[in-house]
Amino acid sequence: MSKSDDDSLRPATKLVQGGRRPEWTGDPRLGGGVVNPPVWRASTILYDSIADLKARGHATHDKLYYGRRGTPTVWALADALTDLEPGGEGTLLYPSGVAANSAGLLALLSPGNHLLMVDSAYEPTRAFCNGMLARMGVRTTYYDPLIGTGIADLITPETKLIFLESPGSLTFEVQDVPAITAIARTRGVLTMLDNTWATPLLFPALAHGVDVTMMSLTKYAGGHSDVMMGSLTSTRAVWPKLRSATYQLGHAVSPDDCAMVLRGLRTLDVRMARHGANGLAVANWLAGRPEVGRVLHPARPDDPGHAIWTRDFRGTSGLFGFTLKGVDEAARTRFVDALAHFGIGFSWGGYESLVVPSDPAAIRTAVAWTDPDPLVRLSIGLEDPADLIADLERGLAAL
Repeated sequence: MSKSDDDSLRPATKLVQGGRRPEWTGDPRLGGGVVNPPVWRASTILYDSIADLKARGHATHDKLYYGRRGTPTVWALADALTDLEPGGEGTLLYPSGVAANSAGLLALLSPGNHLLMVDSAYEPTRAFCNGMLARMGVRTTYYDPLIGTGIADLITPETKLIFLESPGSLTFEVQDVPAITAIARTRGVLTMLDNTWATPLLFPALAHGVDVTMMSLTKYAGGHSDVMMGSLTSTRAVWPKLRSATYQLGHAVSPDDCAMVLRGLRTLDVRMARHGANGLAVANWLAGRPEVGRVLHPARPDDPGHAIWTRDFRGTSGLFGFTLKGVDEAARTRFVDALAHFGIGFSWGGYESLVVPSDPAAIRTAVAWTDPDPLVRLSIGLEDPADLIADLERGLAAL
């Protein structure tokens, strides 16, 4: 039992205490314990006897069996993540967010099944649906992220899973997750959510009816742009399927990487507050600039998803987009290249600010992306927002 396995505790306390079981941080033979779970590296595990070997059992998730099944460092991170999701049975860890998404889809779908995939999904998720899932006989229908209760009209007898991503990580539509999950439950359909933008700190997905929630721990949980990992946390009903598929696929993560993500997790609450405040300050400044067409940020009152965001979310992260009014791609390139304090790079959620051009029209199929203005995505880091705003002003001057 984790120190923070208590639903009366607030999320910030759970972030500090999660995964710090006495059996993982203390050794009575040494007369005390340590604050952080040590890094346990292992492949082979030795047993005292054949009876001991048999007693461990292949299904173990928190007892040493074989290195691929985890060590206390791995279980400590999984424990801490499960603590953040009221109603969560357990968490599984993967080498990346893409690996987590793929493993979840493979675990919950079979040949002949039908998948409803949100049209605003992360591009590698779409690629997996159009590639491997299609080859194994799973049919995917992409749906409007703003469909809400209209999702009921798309469910067929073959539909087994609805995949959500809210907000979308390129175009930031906010989905009505409670409405969709309520309909899914009445129709016997599972739901899975990519919750990387908000993390369970801002949106506890299982409490909103989701069956499986995924995070790219590479982003905010890790927080320092130096580790890659993904996670799946699920309800008790779905947990056996996920665990079985994960073991069959051979997924494993490094205990050293787990220790790094655990370190990042301890400061997630204070970092997210800074990311959110910085991001909103920059977004509000951009909204007042004549060079900007529109700002895609659900925490702004003029955003189409603001009402649902206000109802369901506890705060905002630092990832959003905006369009450059009436310019071409060459001008967008000049803008990006002129920035000094924004790195040009994929991913997000680290302490440093990033910028990338974004072109959703090329991948959208259910609802066409018709905005003629070029789109830019910003990940706002932990710098002083005044310096970031001054940098963006230089970029806009290059248009």
